[in-house]
Amino acid sequence: MTRSERSPLLLAGLLATAGVAHFASPRQFDATIPSALPGTPRTWTYASGAVELALAAGIALPRTRKASALAAAAFFVGVFPANVKMAVDWRNRPAPLKAAAIGRLPLQLPLVLWARSVARSGEAQA
Repeated sequence: MTRSERSPLLLAGLLATAGVAHFASPRQFDATIPSALPGTPRTWTYASGAVELALAAGIALPRTRKASALAAAAFFVGVFPANVKMAVDWRNRPAPLKAAAIGRLPLQLPLVLWARSVARSGEAQA
């Protein structure tokens, strides 16, 4: 299996792992939900986890890969405010935790670009 063939499966695996984590350990995700959003943080945590699982399934299937990967790119942009909130909330935590929270912020761009790349590779299979 080539690198380009593995890339969609790795992205699907990342999303599936994150999705499962939202259900297995929701409290840590609840804390990242911006208070400006309506409803409860837990609802947003579960909804986000469900979306990640759906995106993972869509990316894993060649027939739905392009649309799902484009949706994943949009999702990565959409959850950026939660990552910013986490970085702000963790500004007084011990240095390693603070560094991890801040370090997540620039990782969103490679995730968006990765998802777009997977979408482009999915065009060849459509």
